[in-house]
Amino acid sequence: MKNDIKSVLYSEEVLAAKVAEIGAKITKDYLGKDLLVIGVLKGANIFLGDLVRKIDLPVQIDFIAASSYGSSTESSGVVRILKDLDYSIEGKNVMIVEDIIDTGLTLHYLLDNFNSRNPASISVCTLLDKPERRKVQIDVAYKGFDIPDEFIVGYGIDYDERYRNLPYIATLKPEVYE
Repeated sequence: MKNDIKSVLYSEEVLAAKVAEIGAKITKDYLGKDLLVIGVLKGANIFLGDLVRKIDLPVQIDFIAASSYGSSTESSGVVRILKDLDYSIEGKNVMIVEDIIDTGLTLHYLLDNFNSRNPASISVCTLLDKPERRKVQIDVAYKGFDIPDEFIVGYGIDYDERYRNLPYIATLKPEVYE
């Protein structure tokens, strides 16, 4: 698996420091409020797990699974809900947690869907952002890193359901996915 890695973009230590920084900001911003954190599966699960432990507030957690990729490296633009929320978000302060925002199509769909469910507020938190690939505008309240337009894996992010378990974020060698 490590032979497939081109370069490490963010080490375990760098990721831990950024997650702590984001968690502190969320704690400050939501002080005195209830917060429902919704992780977008499968990619955000590791980031979300680390993040909620750095938020010094009582939080509720839920998950949604959506896909526009399948086993491809390019978004199809067609979003499918694979697993919906377990709880109502009506009247709640909701934060969607994403691993990476690329084209923004999946997140735009989720925001429209969630807004129709009447939350009190909705915000977006992402670990990684590829703004140069954006096809729709997304307002991101909490962001870890802007990244170049390279194919990345690790820390929950996969290529064809592999590499999620890497403790760092890295680029793949092109011959692995081409």
